[in-house]
Amino acid sequence: MPRTTHPELHRTERIGWLRAAVLGANDGIVSTASLMLGVAAASTGQNELLIAGAAALVAGAMSMAAGEYVSVASQSDTERADLARERAELHAQPESEHLELASIYVARGLTPELAHQVATQLMSHDALGAHARDELGLSSTVVSRPVQAAFTSAATFAAGAALPLLTAWLAPPAHLTPLVAGISLLCLTGLGALSAKAGGAGVLQASVRVAFWGALAMGLTAGVGKLFGAVYA
Repeated sequence: MPRTTHPELHRTERIGWLRAAVLGANDGIVSTASLMLGVAAASTGQNELLIAGAAALVAGAMSMAAGEYVSVASQSDTERADLARERAELHAQPESEHLELASIYVARGLTPELAHQVATQLMSHDALGAHARDELGLSSTVVSRPVQAAFTSAATFAAGAALPLLTAWLAPPAHLTPLVAGISLLCLTGLGALSAKAGGAGVLQASVRVAFWGALAMGLTAGVGKLFGAVYA
């Protein structure tokens, strides 16, 4: 059998943790910076602003962890139920399952004879694995990992939220709003570029997309804070 002469780099195994990491960090920056800008627009002092930012960091990290865990755990429960049902069908109706697997390969372009040979060999090696992969679309690269997703989301949210919070802590009060907004947008742009690079996607498009939605969220929240600050002044 010929051996490959070059290493192949595939990024599908990164999809699970990359999605959770990007979502967490992006949410941390956008939600915390937006909240702080909204509070700042209402003419609140710097100490109150820092308290609001710290509360947003803790609450957001826990919310992300809980939400991600529940969501991915539900998906994992469904996957386990599908595997259990498939295992029972393989035990009760092996011939029907063999025909079903062969029909999948025929639909993908194999001749009926070759499809039956492939199904026979794969099922003799690992019947459940073959059906999980080719019938259910499950594999080790996309399997749900609730705990990993929860910790990744919480940690990356906290890291993202710490950026505008640290900026507000170090910034002079007179320049607090533009510095928080500017540094947050800069970090969002860098995050978009980093995630695109890690996933092998276009860097410019991802950076612009993340920065645009972040700017929109911060602008709208600051506008709400300014409006209610003027009303209750």
